[in-house]
Amino acid sequence: MTQRDWAQELAQWIRLEQTAGVGPETARKLLTQFGLPENIFTADFSALRQVVSERVAQALLAPQSGELSALIDKTIAWAEQAGNRVLTLADADYPKALLDIPDPPMMLFAKGRIELLSQPSLAVVGSRNATAQGVLNAEKFSEVLSQAGLTIISGMALGIDTAAHDGSLRGPGSTVAVIGTGADIVYPARNRALAHRIAAEGCIVSEYALGTPAIASNFPRRNRIISGLARGVLVVEAAAQSGSLITARMAAEQGRDVFAIPGSIHSPLSKGCHLLIKQGAKLVESAQDVLEEIRHHDRRPIATPVMPAPSTVASTAAPSYLLGAMGFDPVAPDLLAARCELDIADVNAQLLTLELEGLIEMLPGGAVRRLTTP
Repeated sequence: MTQRDWAQELAQWIRLEQTAGVGPETARKLLTQFGLPENIFTADFSALRQVVSERVAQALLAPQSGELSALIDKTIAWAEQAGNRVLTLADADYPKALLDIPDPPMMLFAKGRIELLSQPSLAVVGSRNATAQGVLNAEKFSEVLSQAGLTIISGMALGIDTAAHDGSLRGPGSTVAVIGTGADIVYPARNRALAHRIAAEGCIVSEYALGTPAIASNFPRRNRIISGLARGVLVVEAAAQSGSLITARMAAEQGRDVFAIPGSIHSPLSKGCHLLIKQGAKLVESAQDVLEEIRHHDRRPIATPVMPAPSTVASTAAPSYLLGAMGFDPVAPDLLAARCELDIADVNAQLLTLELEGLIEMLPGGAVRRLTTP
C-alpha cells in the first residue's frame, strides 16, 4: 500500500469513527454489511437504512466538515511520527484479544511497542488514593509478574495504577497504559515523566481521537480495554464503590480471571477486594498465586520470576518486638505502648525510625500500620 492509499484509508476510518451515532456496535454492523469504511460512504441512503437509523444514515452521507478534515490531517501527521500507530479493526496488528470482547474499539491510537498489546498480560488496578501498603503491593506484584514475562496493563491513574506501571517497567514484561484521553495528552499531568518512559519502554494506547480531553465518562468505558487485553485482572485496593470494580466486572463478563488482594477488615480500601472475593474472585497473597493460576489455565509457559529481595526488619534499630506487637491492622501508639509495656515517648521515637525506614506508615488520626512486601 502506498503512503497515499494508507492516508486515504485511514481518513475513512477516522470519518466513520467520528460520525454522530456510530459507536463500536453500529460500526461493526456497517463493516459487516459493507466491508471497509470507503464502501460505507459510497453506499446510497436506502442501503444504509437497512443497517442503521435514518438519523445515522443522514450523518454518514453528510459532507465532511472542516473540523473533521483538520482532525484527519492531525491524525495522519501524528501516525507518521516514529513510534506512533493507528490500528483499525482491519489491521493485522490489531490485538486479537480485543476481538473477543463484545464491543472492541474501532480504532486504537498506540504510542510505543505495539507488540506488547498481543503479549501475555495481566491487568493491575486499584484505588487512586492508595495506602502506602497498597502502593508497595502493586509495585512488587507487578515487578515479579513482569519478571515472569507478563505485560502489566493499567490505566496510568495516580495511586495503584502508577505503582503498577513503575514496578512492571523493572522487568522484561514491561507495561501498557490504557488512557482515557487522546494519545497526545498526558493525564494526570503529574504522570508526565512516567508517560514518557512508558512511551519509550512500553506502550500507551487509547481509543479516543487525538485532542480528546479528560472527560469523566470516558474513563469507565476504557476499562473494558484494560480487562479485554489481559488474561486476568488483579485488584490491589478498592473501596466498595470503585472504578476498579467496574474493571473487575467487565473482566468477568469477558471470561477473564479476577484476582483480589485481601486487606484489613478495618480499611475502607479493602472493602471492594473483600466483596470481589465473596463473589468468587481468587484471593491471592503473593504474585506466585497469580502465576500458578495462569499456568493452570494456559498451555504457554510462563517463566519463573526472579523474586525481589524482601525487606527485613533486621536492619532497623527499632526492636523487632515492636513490629510484632503491631500486627497488620492499624493501631494507636498509646495502645502499642501498653502492649509492649513501654513509655509512649520511647514508642513514638521508635515509630519515627520505622517510618523513615519504610517499615510502617502513619495514618490519618494518628494510628500506625505495618508495611509488608508481597
